Amino acid sequence: MNFYELLTAPTHAFHSFLIFYRESQIIETHFTMSQNKDVPLREVLTLQLFFMRIDILTVLPEMIEGMINCSIVKRAQDKGLAEIHLHNLRDYTTNKWRRVDDYPFGGEAGMVMQIEPIDRAISALKSEREYDEVIYTSPDGETFNQPMANSMSLLNNMIILCGHYKGVDYRIREHLITREISVGDYVLTGGELAAAIITDAVVRLIPGAIGDEQSALSDSFQDNLLAPPVYTRPADYNGWKVPDVLLSGHQRKIDEWRLQQAQERTARLRPDLLKGE
Repeated sequence: MNFYELLTAPTHAFHSFLIFYRESQIIETHFTMSQNKDVPLREVLTLQLFFMRIDILTVLPEMIEGMINCSIVKRAQDKGLAEIHLHNLRDYTTNKWRRVDDYPFGGEAGMVMQIEPIDRAISALKSEREYDEVIYTSPDGETFNQPMANSMSLLNNMIILCGHYKGVDYRIREHLITREISVGDYVLTGGELAAAIITDAVVRLIPGAIGDEQSALSDSFQDNLLAPPVYTRPADYNGWKVPDVLLSGHQRKIDEWRLQQAQERTARLRPDLLKGE
């Protein structure tokens, strides 16, 4: 059973979770706090077990500012479930021009991000806390997908380094980076959009970030299936009707229809997802 299921589980299952973690100081302390009827136990545990901090290192923080200050990502921050901090790599330079790039050895065209400002930024952050991952957004990293987002949503602290120009000095990747992630087989101006995609996909999975936590569990790519069709009112618009089964109130038949639709859509639109079964 995963943490999502625990937080939405029947009381007996949730109590089993508490017994398993009875030695945890966090649980013991906040179990006492939860005796206050105004502080539901599950809400307290959500805040304590599902807090995430993401530090994004970039030369263009303005490219990401809008994304982290709206919608679900902002809601998660307002609820205290996540903190997202943008760090301008130019603030970690030592030259008066605040340059973070230089010409590559060997005479290749383009510019390369230097080691020093990146090392200074990562070292400064690591001096304040431990990080589970130091991620570099790179076109030759492992391709980002939903299972990866699911596992990353259980992390506490991560750094995301946004690539730019021709990339970073390779020694950074050898000595400072723990994981390289690509969002697809194409090249962007910089890694900022990739960092925004990763942040959004991960933060929305934190319990409490979305009002209905089950909604995230039924998204496309969960269980390697595309999501089934969804409908809302009116049930009949210009003769375009909602499938009768969704209006039946028979939950078992509705669930069976949704699974069938998910399987059919996946086989038709993304058969590659089924090959991994």
